[in-house]
Amino acid sequence: MAPSLKRPLEGIRVTGLEQYMAGPYCTMLLADAGAEVIKIERPGVGDPRRSMPPFAEKDGKKKAAGFMGYNRNKKSLALNLRDPKGQEIFKLLTTQSDVVVENLRPGSMSKMGLGQKDMRALHPKLIWATISGFGRNEDYRGPYSDRPAFDIVAESMSGIMNLVGFADKPPSWTIYGMADVYSGQVTAYGIMQALFMRERTGEGQFVDSAMFDNMLALNESMIALHSVSGQNPQRGVFKNLWPRGAYQTKDGFIALNVPDNIIWGRLCEAMGHPELATDERANTGTARSANVEFLQPLLEGWLGTINRDEAVNTLNGMGVPCGPINDAEDVANDPHVKARGSIMAIEDPDVGTYGFARSVPMLSSAPELRKDPSPNLGQHSREILENLLGVLPDDVTSLAEQKVIQTTD
Repeated sequence: MAPSLKRPLEGIRVTGLEQYMAGPYCTMLLADAGAEVIKIERPGVGDPRRSMPPFAEKDGKKKAAGFMGYNRNKKSLALNLRDPKGQEIFKLLTTQSDVVVENLRPGSMSKMGLGQKDMRALHPKLIWATISGFGRNEDYRGPYSDRPAFDIVAESMSGIMNLVGFADKPPSWTIYGMADVYSGQVTAYGIMQALFMRERTGEGQFVDSAMFDNMLALNESMIALHSVSGQNPQRGVFKNLWPRGAYQTKDGFIALNVPDNIIWGRLCEAMGHPELATDERANTGTARSANVEFLQPLLEGWLGTINRDEAVNTLNGMGVPCGPINDAEDVANDPHVKARGSIMAIEDPDVGTYGFARSVPMLSSAPELRKDPSPNLGQHSREILENLLGVLPDDVTSLAEQKVIQTTD
């Protein structure tokens, strides 16, 4: 690959007013895409995820796995935004940034005169992206706009939790932090759009990303079913398709989904029951859903005679997409994961080398992702103030002594 090629966002500077998951995941994606990401953290404590277990430990040093995973390829500026001197530093940094990503408590920056309207007035080309529970765009305020939210709240209110699990069990969550991670992805996508628009107009804008909106958009099939057919989908009950779910073989589970009659016919062949393809009790998704008590024992009986790998290979070979239900160990040892480089090895000088999920998608004409480890708190404070903002070394030392900033020297 030609050495002159660059990652897509090289030359873009992002300031991250971020903590926990959604904001850091968003800026991680931007950093992986080549942007310079300056993460602002509170002196002394930093991002709360620095202190959340589990930890990687070596020679008396330790780092939190969650922080390491979401903060690679970033710089850490430990800055006290409650101090007037810290606020002036933030203003100066913002005027030299292309993007600010914020997922702090709603309204906290505006109360200090440092909100998106204040900063965009100083720097009209600035793109300010806010991640919140229910949205911060004043033109689209709703009754929940000022509520705080965690990921599980967005999942529940968007209807997703009502669809996860089984009919005879309570609603369930998906995976921890899904609303945060997906909101981070959506926000990064919104920032890309805003950067593209800025190339045309020369102006920045406000990117308003709400976890509730994002989860509702992810649950679009529920919306469409309710709008078009009046259906109110419920967990564990499919009115229009079968089979779909986890099915047990002799030595493990596979995931199987049959969305149409073509694939149903192939599955019937594999089970040794080709006649079911035209049986009126099974020749449509609706019919199969209505006759699960008749069909389920036939499918389970066949799968119970073969092992997981045989089931996966047989079905995929016949054009019935399926896969094993893996645990973490299975994924870590999967040959396809290794071939694709889906798990990146990142070496941290303090605690060693660990694997983290590679950001996606892959680009054929861009260099591979950087693999810089997550920064120590305030690791780049001096570098940013001296080299970017032009603060004299003695003044940086003085700011550190006044606890306006924190450095690692």
